[in-house]
Parts: sequence; structure tokens; C-alpha cells
Amino acid sequence: MKKTMKYSSDCALSKVQKLIGGKWKLILLWYISEQPRRFGEMHRSFPDMTQSMLTKQLRELENDGLLHREIYKEVPPRVEYSLTDLGQQFVPILQYMYDWGESHLKE
Repeated sequence: MKKTMKYSSDCALSKVQKLIGGKWKLILLWYISEQPRRFGEMHRSFPDMTQSMLTKQLRELENDGLLHREIYKEVPPRVEYSLTDLGQQFVPILQYMYDWGESHLKE
């Protein structure tokens, strides 16, 4: 049975949109879902994204509980990002979105 769709700024879909809104968040989650990633690796992998934008997007995803940031006490310091349990639960949705895009958004 389909629920009646009524807009509300605090409805579940609005909350999800706020959580993953941002030009790079979906792509970062997809990239990190393969394996934990280091900051420098991500910065090199996305040359169109500034370092400050990458930092901002990663911090927001961490604050929202989708990413875990691990700081290793080394010289120089090493920082890795991985998905939390909540982030892992979002991977099937990302996979569906990817598959849908592959099927329906041909150039």
C-alpha cells in the first residue's frame, strides 16, 4: 500500500535530502564504500573538488554519522575515512541509483 505523499519540511525524504545534499556527498560515499580512503587519495581522485570543499563535505558526512574518521598517530599523521554502520546501510541505495543511472541516462 502506497503512503499518501504530503510535503513537510521534516518528512523522511526531506531529512535524507538534507543529509546527502551537496554536490559531492553521493560520489564520496560511493567511493569510500569500496574501501577506507585517505584524504590525499580522495583529493587526487577528484581534481575538480577543492581541498576546502572535500574537507567540508567529509566533515558534514562525519557529523551526520555516515563516515568514520580514523586518525593514526604517525609522522606524518595519517587519516582514513570509512563508512559507519549507518553509511553501510545506505550503500544498497547508492547501488540502485548507480544502476538506474547506467540504465536510463545514456548520452
